[in-house]
Amino acid sequence: MSTKRDYYEILGVSKTATPEEIKKAYRKTAIQFHPDKNPGNKEAEDKFKEAAEAYEILSDADKRARYDRFGHAGANGGGGYGGGHNMNMEDIFSQFGDIFGGGSPFDSFFGGGGSGGGRRQRKGSNLRIKLKLTLDEIATGVEKKIKVNRLVRAEGVTFKTCTTCNGTGQIKKVVNTMLGQMVSATTCSTCDGSGQILDKRPAGVDNSGLVSKEEILSVKIPAGVGEGMQLAMSGKGNEAPGGVAGDLLILIEEQEDRQLKRDGNNLIYELYITVVDAALGTSVEVPSVGGKVKIKIEPGTQSGKILRLRGKGLKDVNGYETGDQLIYVNVWIPKKLTADEKAKLESLRGAANFQPHPDASDKGFFERMKEYFS
Repeated sequence: MSTKRDYYEILGVSKTATPEEIKKAYRKTAIQFHPDKNPGNKEAEDKFKEAAEAYEILSDADKRARYDRFGHAGANGGGGYGGGHNMNMEDIFSQFGDIFGGGSPFDSFFGGGGSGGGRRQRKGSNLRIKLKLTLDEIATGVEKKIKVNRLVRAEGVTFKTCTTCNGTGQIKKVVNTMLGQMVSATTCSTCDGSGQILDKRPAGVDNSGLVSKEEILSVKIPAGVGEGMQLAMSGKGNEAPGGVAGDLLILIEEQEDRQLKRDGNNLIYELYITVVDAALGTSVEVPSVGGKVKIKIEPGTQSGKILRLRGKGLKDVNGYETGDQLIYVNVWIPKKLTADEKAKLESLRGAANFQPHPDASDKGFFERMKEYFS
């Protein structure tokens, strides 16, 4: 499980970088980790995709603005990871091919550019699962054991060199033009660019030499994740013959807490107290992540007052800050009273301290918000 890095950091540019500077930085990074320069290097491939994801967001003015304001959670309009990380190589070159001075990486001219005439490395399909988390698990982070059915290479399966492309993964054609001979290369349709085809296939194995297998995986979930966020476990998706495995994509679902409500990184709790406690003051325990917290209610507390426990909210998934816990005080007015209770309240009806006063009245919505942000 990888932790998301800052997009500006990935490309090595500042947050004030111009679109041209971002484009130039992406081209430099992508060339450095290009699959043709790093054949079979999974780490380089991941960094190549990471750079594509960063450029996908930062090259779009709207996406960049959302990212600058909300971080990774806002990069996709609120849904977690950008698309680049989950693209295959052909998707990346198709979308950003102009950055490299050409189109698809699988078309080359005069023996140069694109993929350099090399074999295409296949990647297995991604798997997607949903994972439900409690508020306490989100607050602290958690390690989960999950069952995944994934396609893996079956025992006894063997492969042989593709006779159509002779193991190159590509079919080359020579075309005569006014400028001379041009050589174009397309992906071999027989082996889908892997250079290998199935030789021996045991019973129960599909045409790709794969079989479904149940695995138990350990997933580390960082603190602060939210509803709709997507995490990726590299190489834990379906395998591909002669290639690398896809990724396991984990979609986060939040279980609603009975007492605490989430508002971004803040937590909200509705506290109900009696008229007596509001007038005289008291101490009460309120729920919080990690256990109960004792707070003091000052004498004369009005209904609608917001108390704030700093740092008692949720940690930002990017590690930048921690939210607060906001306690909304509600004074509970009983609907049924005994004769004795009515008599006692009647004796106070005319008292000066029990008359409405501007300082004691509810401050209204906008005043409450002003108090909260102060």
